[in-house]
Parts: sequence; C-alpha cells; structure tokens
Amino acid sequence: MMRKAPPSPSAPRSRGGPPSLGTGGGPGPQVQKQLFADFLAARRLKLTRQREAVVDEILANPGHFEAEEIVQRLKGNRQRVSRATVYRTLELLKDCLMVERLDFGTNAAYYEHVDEASHHDHLICLRCGNIIEFHNEKLEKIQSDVCGKFDFTERYHSLRIFGLCGKCHRTAN
Repeated sequence: MMRKAPPSPSAPRSRGGPPSLGTGGGPGPQVQKQLFADFLAARRLKLTRQREAVVDEILANPGHFEAEEIVQRLKGNRQRVSRATVYRTLELLKDCLMVERLDFGTNAAYYEHVDEASHHDHLICLRCGNIIEFHNEKLEKIQSDVCGKFDFTERYHSLRIFGLCGKCHRTAN
C-alpha cells in the first residue's frame, strides 16, 4: 500500500499508522474502546465523549494522519472537541500502545493506529514523500531472533527505511 507524507523541507513540494484500533483482523471497535476505557480507568481518567469522538474518528479512517487532520475532521462533523483534547488523547492512545507516532523525516508528526494482524513497516522516499508499506516475514524472524539473543521482550517495533523510490532514483540518474 502506498501513501504520501509531505516531503522533507529540502525536497520538492509535492503531496500525495501493538494492539489494534484497526480493521485488519484484530479486536473490533467496541472492544478497542473498552480496552482504552480500562487503560484510562487504571489511571483514574474517564473515556469522555470528546475522547471517544477522537477514537471513533481514528477507527473510521485507517492510515497515516496528523493530529490537525483529526481536529479538522471533528470540526467538519460538528463535534465539539478542543485541539488540546485531540493532542492529549493521541498521547494517551500512544501510551496505551493503540496508536503509534511516526517520524517520516519531516517536521510533522504522523500517527497510525496499529493492528497486530496487519503489521507493516515503511519505505520513505526522501524526494517525493511516497510511503510504501510492506511486511516481510524474514525481517520479522530476524528481529525476533535478535530479541531472543539478548533476552529482550519486545512489546512492539517500527522499521522505517529512508531513501529514494524507484521513480525518483531513475530521474536522479
């Protein structure tokens, strides 16, 4: 699957995300909301209407997103959720391992709800901003072997490889 992130500041300007919140075979949305509610309760916090609206928006729109996109979508849906609540809820979801914060080599922070059943890694083109999602069982096995060698218990991982996509590589030569 290919997605685009804004290119790095030095690249030409062109525009073309642990337990699951997603749709790839993990627990469904209601189970995910309950897991998040339990996570919040353990911290003496509540799943407020506003937090639930943020979670619902993330569940409804798979893929990479910026916090500001969530703010704008909620506003467009006439949901009254403050910008600060969106950012704080994303941090809580990240702490709960239900959302991953991604660095694609730009100044922007991207997020993605992650599904164990459809784990993937990223190839990021530094020129055009293309993001190619991929899964490779051999790489997963190597990472697992490395963890075993060092008696390390993995909770999650993220692999991002930065370079040039085939199209940009061909035009660079």
